[in-house]
Amino acid sequence: MDAVTILLDPAVVLFYTRIAQNAGISLEQVLSDALFKLAGELSLEAMQ
Repeated sequence: MDAVTILLDPAVVLFYTRIAQNAGISLEQVLSDALFKLAGELSLEAMQ
């Protein structure tokens, strides 16, 4: 896998950190999952 660096607003980091803590997974995994889901949704929308 490739590593990617992104800059996020502190409020966004706090939001996803809380989700990660509640889910018992890492912040990086939450962000990865969220971006993967968004990419899928955007791809489906683009194909319509």
